[in-house]
Amino acid sequence: MSIDVTEATFPAEVVERSRQLPVVVDFWADWCGPCKQLTPALEKAEATRQGQVVLAKVDVDSNQRLSAQFQVQGIPAVKAFRDGRVVDEFVGALPPAKVEAFFDSLTPSRADELLAAGDELSLREAAELEPARADVAVALAKARLERGAEDEALEAVASHEGDFAAAGIAARIRLAKAGVGTDAFAALDRGEREAALDGLLEELARAEDSRDDLRRAIVGILSELDPADPTARAYRRKLSVALG
Repeated sequence: MSIDVTEATFPAEVVERSRQLPVVVDFWADWCGPCKQLTPALEKAEATRQGQVVLAKVDVDSNQRLSAQFQVQGIPAVKAFRDGRVVDEFVGALPPAKVEAFFDSLTPSRADELLAAGDELSLREAAELEPARADVAVALAKARLERGAEDEALEAVASHEGDFAAAGIAARIRLAKAGVGTDAFAALDRGEREAALDGLLEELARAEDSRDDLRRAIVGILSELDPADPTARAYRRKLSVALG
């Protein structure tokens, strides 16, 4: 059920609440025909998500400062808030199917929920639901590696070689089968990322046949770090020097 929001209640009802779950704000007016067209679709989309999204309504005539603050120039104007900021928006009375798609983009899918669960059974189901998702495939491969199922882990990422993390895991498995980088990968499994990277770079310096897989393994590890992370920047430079 939608809530009416004013300038006084907006900070608590929208900004702060959006840190817990998405809040969709409908800027409307009583005289606006398209607003009245859109309202049923917005309310249905909120209701079917059973508390996963909050729908808030702002009367632009009564809350002109809010309208100015969020640069509302035409109505209906719909803005989605997450973590205290606008993450998506549209203007005009969209058809119900597009409204549903808008709400879908704000709420976790079943595969997202399974990925968050993190156990191998959940990850396998997530991979079946969304086989194109490399992040799911990588998580499933890691879970299988934890129990030593290298062939099953390789199978999980086999169709995702275009993803750096997936390609890195596939390379790791090939290297492990060849007896290359064993100590480095053991360090990685212990959470010693820098020791693992140092070990793989040492292997790369003396490698002949396995250079490409070592590069892939290193890039795969670095791909899981924020690009701005000092560690990532330092090891990208080291890798570039090693590849010469």
